[in-house]
Amino acid sequence: MPTISVFIDDNEKKILERRAKKNLMTLREQVEDIIRRSSVNYKSGSQSAAKVDDRLVEIFSRHKKGRKRKY
Repeated sequence: MPTISVFIDDNEKKILERRAKKNLMTLREQVEDIIRRSSVNYKSGSQSAAKVDDRLVEIFSRHKKGRKRKY
């Protein structure tokens, strides 16, 4: 696994720690989750090419699939 260093100040660390505690994660896991979700949501090209490796992200994504509803 590649190593990446990120420098943040104390206030940002406190916010991330609270968010991680809320999500039942460690600080490291929370940062990895944020980066993973960001890279999955990154839009390069068309939206139809958004094939997601993580099944949970695919299930709960905001991307609409299927036919549009008739009103």
